[in-house]
Amino acid sequence: MKRVKAVSRVKAGENASVSPCISTLPRHRMVELLWSFTPAYQRWSESLLVEKGLSPQRLRILSSIHERGPRIMSDLKKELGVTATNVTALVDSLEKDGLVVRRRHPTDRRATVIELSDKVMTQLSPRCTEYKEQVAELFSDLSDNECKAFVKTLEKLWSRLQG
Repeated sequence: MKRVKAVSRVKAGENASVSPCISTLPRHRMVELLWSFTPAYQRWSESLLVEKGLSPQRLRILSSIHERGPRIMSDLKKELGVTATNVTALVDSLEKDGLVVRRRHPTDRRATVIELSDKVMTQLSPRCTEYKEQVAELFSDLSDNECKAFVKTLEKLWSRLQG
């Protein structure tokens, strides 16, 4: 909670660490705020993950497998936008911690399937729930309608970025 308050002190319209190219055009202002907000949010949310023994990359792999089912390494590489070496290192680390299991692909001898271990749900689920609740606290000053509008806007932008 204390960290949320520290982040929320910078309000729209204040000039704290906003681009020197200040504009009064609403779309330009959105860009300027995103430039400032995004890295601050990432640092803050990553610090919450670290407190729970996670990293954003590890959580993304585990979430992907949880949401979409067993994944092959090349799919994880594309999804995360990282090199095969990075995915291998992350999966090695997750496997060492007992959170994922490697299996042979049933039809492609070149591919390895990554699955969640039985251990992952008992260890990870409570930490993820706690993390999501802490992040949701950042948005506690927004009304339900503001949250819905924000989600709709993000979904629209995400869709445009996905092509």
